[in-house]
Amino acid sequence: PGRYPIQRAMVAAGLVPGPLPPSVTPDEWMKRLGALPLVHQPGDRWMYHTGSDVIGVLLTRATGQSLEDLFRERIFEPLGMTDTSFHVPASKLHRLPPTYTANPATGALEVHDDPRQSRWSRPPLFESCGGGLVSTADDYLAFCQMLLNGGRCGSEQILSRSSVELMTTDQLAPEQKEGADIFLGEHRGWGFGMAVQTGADEVAAVPGRFGWDGGTGTSAYSDPHEGLVGILLTQRLMESPEAPPVFVDFWAAAYQAIDG
Repeated sequence: PGRYPIQRAMVAAGLVPGPLPPSVTPDEWMKRLGALPLVHQPGDRWMYHTGSDVIGVLLTRATGQSLEDLFRERIFEPLGMTDTSFHVPASKLHRLPPTYTANPATGALEVHDDPRQSRWSRPPLFESCGGGLVSTADDYLAFCQMLLNGGRCGSEQILSRSSVELMTTDQLAPEQKEGADIFLGEHRGWGFGMAVQTGADEVAAVPGRFGWDGGTGTSAYSDPHEGLVGILLTQRLMESPEAPPVFVDFWAAAYQAIDG
């Protein structure tokens, strides 16, 4: 239920971020969220995830489009991302693998999402901007490569170079990062929707790498210094904000291959 009253209040309101999307409409979700007190004054601290879902609702209200239609028009179609959506159509469900989670008591793996009755098999009630898309390695690569190219895909400029520079630059002051070590660590900040490496660590020797580890077992980063995009897609949900050993090994191997 959570250590703090605000966490318990979010549980009671059905607002806790997690592997499942909200089970209410965006308007109802905003109504419930707006009824809760702030954890901090705006701008005082960075906190993960919930703000991304708020942005998604604001985008639909500002454009008059669903997130699915907006993303398809502005991002998916220009980048040729034909397999990215908030759900998987029946004709493609045979390509969707199951996902697994560890039983907290025994550690044994259990099926979290079965393709035969998957949450992805139907349009969601709430299109989560914080983590609602299903995709493929090829589609994810197209998106990451566009960012690495400064917003360009072929001859088309999807995003302005200045926008990409802002997205991939740490936007947080040191005091805003207080209490966020479990998500960001010592050598990372946050841009617009992704982590940004601010110092050398055990994986990358040069700052500037950007991307994120997804709770359903994905890791994707772009490294402008090396001209590198790396994507790891697993079928096991993360058990904490700390990267599991397979993520660390993947990135260590990728950079060792460059050095070799």
